[in-house]
Amino acid sequence: MELKEETLSSEVLYRGRVVTLKKDRVRLENGVEAAREVVCHPGGVSAAALTPDNRIYLVRQFRYPYKQVVLETPAGKLEPGEDPDEAIRRELREETGVTADGFLKLGDFYPTPGYTDEIIRLYACRAQSQGATDFDDDEFLEVETLPIGEAVQMVMDNRIPDGKSQALILRTALLVQAGKL
Repeated sequence: MELKEETLSSEVLYRGRVVTLKKDRVRLENGVEAAREVVCHPGGVSAAALTPDNRIYLVRQFRYPYKQVVLETPAGKLEPGEDPDEAIRRELREETGVTADGFLKLGDFYPTPGYTDEIIRLYACRAQSQGATDFDDDEFLEVETLPIGEAVQMVMDNRIPDGKSQALILRTALLVQAGKL
């Protein structure tokens, strides 16, 4: 059996500033046709930036879909055609004021593969300096640092429920523990 679905048709239902919603007809591996709804997103980047004493930079931000403030790793949306390696440097500087060297690619994160094509590129790095932030006009953040061990405990206690941040914090903590970051 080949795990594959063939796209037969695709219709854009909504095109917004950040996402596009489309409805596709597909042929399943058994020949049956089915509908698939897909939220198309340009993708994003997120970084676990560490200070020399292994404190991780995090941001607090009100997240409208959840109607609550969420503590998460600095992140941002890719612009069309933007190189993720450049985007992460831009986002980290804009959201935290941090410049960093030695960005280590930690792989791709699929936030919700059941209905979106979004991919978030994950990075870890060592902060070199911190200057002024440069938030977007509609962006309001609070920047803080925590010891990486405390951030891990917050993930384990579900006080950091954001998936990309959980993955980044846990991966980064393992790299620090192994002496690889």
